[in-house]
Amino acid sequence: MRTLRRRLATDTRYTLLGLPMAVAHFAIAVAGVAAGLGSAIAFVGLLILAGAAAMARNLADFERVSLREVLRRPVTRPPYRPAPAGAGWFRRVMNPLVNGQAWLDLLYGIVAFPISLATAVVTAVWWTGTIAGLTFPLYGWILARIPEVDGGVPALLGLGDSELTYVGFNTLIGVLFALTLVPIVRGAALIKANLAQAMLTRASYDPEPIAEPRWA
Repeated sequence: MRTLRRRLATDTRYTLLGLPMAVAHFAIAVAGVAAGLGSAIAFVGLLILAGAAAMARNLADFERVSLREVLRRPVTRPPYRPAPAGAGWFRRVMNPLVNGQAWLDLLYGIVAFPISLATAVVTAVWWTGTIAGLTFPLYGWILARIPEVDGGVPALLGLGDSELTYVGFNTLIGVLFALTLVPIVRGAALIKANLAQAMLTRASYDPEPIAEPRWA
């Protein structure tokens, strides 16, 4: 039971707290690529692209760190080629753009955003349905006495308009949410994690330890 609670907490944290990071990743990728390509002919666009690629790499590192706990196995950071020794300042600044993985990091920010949004919404809805439904007997009697409620959904379904029916029906919905909470949240987390694994990691035979993100 403790393992199940820990798994549910991990998956919930990954889907809900991952949404702000996905928003930031999406904004950097879209704005950086659009501004960079739009002004590439003026040289400054290349600097914008390189900066966006560097920030996307750090955000991808945060995602990789989260993946280990969700997937319950080690994940491998792809290799990023450093600038050659003795390279000039321009070559060093442009170095993020010569790594193929950097472009995948940018693409992941765009592709993962709608999936992160969907998985966060599903997780939030299931948690809300569970908590609101299981605690409905505590406040449902008050709602049932509001004239505008008029029996609610049970009455529309022909189950009756009594207070007991109203409270019992909504509590049963909460029980159904609770019974499916673990597999639904786990499935949402795995959908997001599998996409991240496919785009941001490499097979274990090509190892490079995951470094903590560096904002430099």
